[in-house]
Amino acid sequence: MSATDIAAGAAASSRPAIGFFERYLTIWVALCIVAGVTLGQRLPDLFHGIAALEVAKVNLPVGVLIWIMIIPMLLKIDFGALGQVKSHVRGIGVTLFINWAVKPFSMALLGWIFIRHVFAPYLPAEQIDSYIAGLILLAAAPCTAMVFVWSQLCKGDPYFTLSQVALNDAIMVVAFAPIVALLLGLSSITVPWDTLLTSVGLYIVVPVVIAQVWRKALLRKGVKHFEAAVAKLGPLSISALLLTLVLLFAFQGEAIIEQPLVIALLAVPILVQVILNSGLAYGLNRRMGVQHCVAGPSALIGASNFFELAVATAISLFGFQSGAALATVVGVLIEVPVMLAVVAIVNRSQGWYESGMHAARG
Repeated sequence: MSATDIAAGAAASSRPAIGFFERYLTIWVALCIVAGVTLGQRLPDLFHGIAALEVAKVNLPVGVLIWIMIIPMLLKIDFGALGQVKSHVRGIGVTLFINWAVKPFSMALLGWIFIRHVFAPYLPAEQIDSYIAGLILLAAAPCTAMVFVWSQLCKGDPYFTLSQVALNDAIMVVAFAPIVALLLGLSSITVPWDTLLTSVGLYIVVPVVIAQVWRKALLRKGVKHFEAAVAKLGPLSISALLLTLVLLFAFQGEAIIEQPLVIALLAVPILVQVILNSGLAYGLNRRMGVQHCVAGPSALIGASNFFELAVATAISLFGFQSGAALATVVGVLIEVPVMLAVVAIVNRSQGWYESGMHAARG
């Protein structure tokens, strides 16, 4: 099989239709809230026993679930697509600017505005710092997996999406920990560097290595075999995410019952950030004369988050019962409906976008 055939197959694998699990992810998360809260109240000893299964501050059951969740998603990443970067310099430049220079810092600012000030009277005072930490973790890493779905839905260029995600993953290995530490430090939140670096190793470096070795082994058997394997692993990945959320809500159940308003308040800065970052990326691409098939996925990559990594890191750093873990889960809860709304806006505004794009090129 030629390298061209493998590249074509890799691109095709980045263009799936949105699946059953993904389409109704918000409903599944809502059911996980109910199941987790109910089980946590009825079987407290069981979940306290699960929480105690730790090694070096890493919860073993959750660690296994996170790997099952992340590795199938990382199988889709082709680091060979980095060779396509030069073909989309402007679009990739805009997305990198949003992902690494705007999004984490804007979320820290929004957390300070909404959580520390506007909503502070309605939130438990002892969890304020933890909520802000969760929001920062959520924004500090760009989305890896669901972006392929969003790109397909807005008829995005698959090679741009592949190269952008591959580049973001490469940057994330070295930039995630310093950015998180910097922003948490600026927010006066102490984070143990050893725990943060352990989280990066466990939930970024090791899964990337495993996924790339596995990817090459699957591709040796043919593109169709690779695509079939990725399709079969998709539901397993989502199931691991949902089971992790059940565990989280089992520990968060008492806080949610006492203050159900917390979830709605935490959603506000996340929603504002999505509107801000997607709009800024879309507008900058239009101003620079970038094609719509690149600007669409650029806006979506700039707005979405690697919430699986955020959940895992929040648990490692702050624990199951922390406000940080709850804040990252709120990101999961609203991800699908919000991103589908952005997709709809991108698709319906194509005429407006292209008129401005041609003017900018002229």
